[in-house]
Formats: sequence, structure tokens, C-alpha cells
Amino acid sequence: MHEIGMCEGLVELIQRQADGRRVTAARVRIGARHAVVDDAFDQAFAVAAAGTTLQDTAVELVITPMTVACDTCGSRAECADPLAVCPVCGSDDVQVSGGDELVLESLTYGEEAPDVSRHPR
Repeated sequence: MHEIGMCEGLVELIQRQADGRRVTAARVRIGARHAVVDDAFDQAFAVAAAGTTLQDTAVELVITPMTVACDTCGSRAECADPLAVCPVCGSDDVQVSGGDELVLESLTYGEEAPDVSRHPR
């Protein structure tokens, strides 16, 4: 499950970006060539974030397609299947480009809980 390694790095990156702020959500764009499975990614993030300030962070995963150029029929199309074939003629004689990115697009920060020790009753 290669998602674990990705998520461990992602947790480290988010923690650096957050700089102590509470993160409630993160949006990650990942290319189809990475062959990430949504459920496996969610589980891997939960494991990587367990025991950290990110353990309750919701992660939105956006899969971006790759471009497939067929050498047999000349067509070009987007494809989300890492085992790409031409969607027009079915040939596997294709050139694939793109779909290899891994980008932390955004973070949503939550409100910090008030420090009640500084406000006596």
C-alpha cells in the first residue's frame, strides 16, 4: 500500500505549513499515474495522522487525469486509468503524459479553543 508513504510525507508537510494552527481540512490533488485508491488513501492518512494534531483532519482527494496519445489511430484523450489504452480504438500503443502530480492545494484552519485559564470566572 504505497499510500502510507505518501500520507506520511503529507502529514509532515501539513504540519510545517500549519505552523501550530489547527487544521480541519486539506485538499490534495494527485495524478492518476499514482494509482491511488480513495479508501486506501483515507486509511493511510488516518494511520499517518494518528496521535498528531491532524488526526481529525478531513482530506479531500482530487484525482487528475493523464493525457493519452494513441500512436495507432492518432487520437488524444484524458484518462484516469493508470493502465491506459486508447479510448477510441483500444490500442495499448499509447504515449502518456501528465497525471504524475502530488500537490497540497489548500488547508482549512479551525478556530482555536479559547484559553479559559486566562479568563477567571
